[in-house]
Amino acid sequence: MKNIIKFGVPIILLLGIYISGIYLFDSPSDVVVGLYNGDKKEIDTSNTLAIMYENDNGEYVESTSSNWLGDGYTFNATLSKCKNGSKIYYDSATKKVMVEANTNDRCYVYFDILNFRNTCIKDNSNTFACKIATTYTTDGENGLYYHDGVGTYTNASQEAGDNSYRYSGADPNNYVCFGSDAGTCPDEYLYRIIGVFDEDNDGEYNVKLIKADYTTSAMLGTDGRDYYDLYQYAGFDFLFYKGKMDTSTIVAYRWNYDTSVSSYGSNNWATSELNKTNLNTNYLNYLGSSWSSMIEDSTWHLGGMTSSSNTAKSFYNGERNNAGYGSNPTTYGPENASGNSTKIGLMYPSDYGYAAYPDAWKISLNSYASPNVWLYIGLYEWTITPYSSASDDVFHLNDNGILGGFNAYSGFSVRPVFYLKSNISYVEGNGTKTSPYRIN
Repeated sequence: MKNIIKFGVPIILLLGIYISGIYLFDSPSDVVVGLYNGDKKEIDTSNTLAIMYENDNGEYVESTSSNWLGDGYTFNATLSKCKNGSKIYYDSATKKVMVEANTNDRCYVYFDILNFRNTCIKDNSNTFACKIATTYTTDGENGLYYHDGVGTYTNASQEAGDNSYRYSGADPNNYVCFGSDAGTCPDEYLYRIIGVFDEDNDGEYNVKLIKADYTTSAMLGTDGRDYYDLYQYAGFDFLFYKGKMDTSTIVAYRWNYDTSVSSYGSNNWATSELNKTNLNTNYLNYLGSSWSSMIEDSTWHLGGMTSSSNTAKSFYNGERNNAGYGSNPTTYGPENASGNSTKIGLMYPSDYGYAAYPDAWKISLNSYASPNVWLYIGLYEWTITPYSSASDDVFHLNDNGILGGFNAYSGFSVRPVFYLKSNISYVEGNGTKTSPYRIN
């Protein structure tokens, strides 16, 4: 149970004796109701109606504002009560409070903050999503930023505004062991948390993971038209590589080598065999049924952009709101995947952009050279986002951390990305590489 804290000057609304009266309040200061006796109005000043709102610590505080609380709060019908039995009603559509009173009364109207972290605290939830969200205290603490579009730090106005919790900075403690129960997690089973997201806006938050290092042919297979070869034969070196793999085992894949669209391939993710064969068949088999069953079938946003010269926020909006090239689908999910799994995808350019410290969020992603961003590990790597101005171009990361674009038939490295189901629970670990989070 949360504590009720009262301070400052209370909001006063006077409720008098008015048999079967219903009083409608558009704001806390516009109505004073008293005892009516013929034409005479007598006011009982001993009773009040106060707005109690939830703060970031999960406590209820009596508001000192002269207006109802704005967006970001939801009415708590359970706690909102009057001492002497008057009834309180709230119209969420019009944001108006009604009090049905038949006696002098003192009433409290409670509002809960619309904040996943606070809900986790209130419910004492042990889900993994709640574990991560509750490590957030203030923006930047523990490497997490709450993207509600509000903040007082540099470039807070550049947040995604999707109420996600995202890790940013050089090396936050966001490691997860996924795919192994060994006491010491093997490097090949280390993943990192991009953040905690409610992508479907249904109140269900999912932890989004990316493989901490690149992939081998044992993980993704060599079948399908989109297998290229070993990365070392793709024409690139390992000068900037920051991982720990045997570089001779890292493989490269084409994004989509569908030459019926262009001799340079296609940027239609729905027809990509990297998507359908290597990621959503072979990789799931590599993980095994027990682990792959923890992954949510997700909808992937395929909104295109015309240039890498855009900020993280511009990419975020474009990924979700822009069209792709021609008739290419703008989403790929369970509803339009023709029976194929949609568990595994790739990072968005916006994921990469927001993984940097906030002082970089106003910089175009094609200027992120060797950035202080934890998602960067130094090889040419695909994202999931296509160009909208051509049929065969896709966004990728260069080995120096710059976002660029290239033909879909090119061979680049791959790191699988996926969302865990919302009911996956936290077991142990603190997110460091030596003590990664363990989940059930």
